[in-house]
Amino acid sequence: MAALGIKDTAKSSDEIMLRQAITAELDAINLYEQMAKSTSNKKLKEVFLDIAKEEKVHVGEFQEMLCRLDKEHKPAVDDGEKEVKKKSFAEFVENKNEKRR
Repeated sequence: MAALGIKDTAKSSDEIMLRQAITAELDAINLYEQMAKSTSNKKLKEVFLDIAKEEKVHVGEFQEMLCRLDKEHKPAVDDGEKEVKKKSFAEFVENKNEKRR
């Protein structure tokens, strides 16, 4: 199968699991940040935001493992970063922050 350019099944399965794990962590981040935004309890808000921060670390861990397994992933991420820099994404972030005020 390698001659056809198809990756071995175990590696592909690992890559799929890592992508699913990243998706699950991103969903968890959204959930905890939404919960933090929804509560008026300052201590609970602090706990939700702390857990969301931990989930972001998990995303980074899974992302790094995926980069090591899928040799196309890191160059694609790097290309995406270059595209964002070309398109002045910083202006988008500034506009988004202004809307929050």
